[in-house]
Amino acid sequence: MQRFQWKELLSRLSAYAVLLVFAVFAVYPILRVFTISIRPGNRLLSRSLALIPEGATLATYRCLLTEEPFLRWMVNSLVVSAAVMIVGVALAATAGYAFSRYRFRGREWALFSLLMTQMFPLTVLLLPLFIMLIHLKLYDSFAGLIVAYSATALPFTVWQMKGYYDTIPISLEEAASIDGAGPFYAFWRIILPLAAPALVISALFSFMTAWSEYLVAAVLIQDKDLFTLPLGLKMFQSNMEVAWGLYSAGALLVSIPVVVLFTFLSRWLISGLTLGSVKG
Repeated sequence: MQRFQWKELLSRLSAYAVLLVFAVFAVYPILRVFTISIRPGNRLLSRSLALIPEGATLATYRCLLTEEPFLRWMVNSLVVSAAVMIVGVALAATAGYAFSRYRFRGREWALFSLLMTQMFPLTVLLLPLFIMLIHLKLYDSFAGLIVAYSATALPFTVWQMKGYYDTIPISLEEAASIDGAGPFYAFWRIILPLAAPALVISALFSFMTAWSEYLVAAVLIQDKDLFTLPLGLKMFQSNMEVAWGLYSAGALLVSIPVVVLFTFLSRWLISGLTLGSVKG
């Protein structure tokens, strides 16, 4: 019995050691970026390996938040990303449910078309998006950017939601219909709560599609007042010099909304498939 306990203890310690090594590999680059952001003199390289450099200063953060239009870029990105997340979750939740539960003409062709769009790189879609948004008079606007990002995220989120709905027993809806519930009521009050983990994944994917994307925004947005964070941070880079301090500080601040969103939604990520649906 004691021998078994020692083997179990060594197994756990080995697992923790492996996790610690990977955690160091993941966290160390972030710490180095923080070091660059507080290093005086806009220096990228240094002979010192200290995480807190000599003469450390928060001047870059003060400059970024007061003298640069960083907060405006942050608000622009939050507006666009939140809108894409709402549109993506709403359309993916309803379209995925329709593909999962109903059989209609063109269903297989539509699913195959959604899958086919994932085979083409984003650069192939830029020209059609550019022309379409010009004709719709949505070029150089938040609305055009939201349409482009939503179109990019929806194929994955629709397929993901469809696959998740397939795992939920249809007997739950049949039981609800016997009790007098209509299709919409069953979908809203029974199926959607059970699909919370999939909805969270769709929300995170939609948000990240818009939050960190640069190429589409660079093509569709020309007005500097509408710049998102990736476009704004690119302005710290010129042909002759890069403002490494501002660039590093901005990179760290950009990650904060994503961490907050993930922390807020994490409890749904670990919830069960049919939590609270059937008792006994």
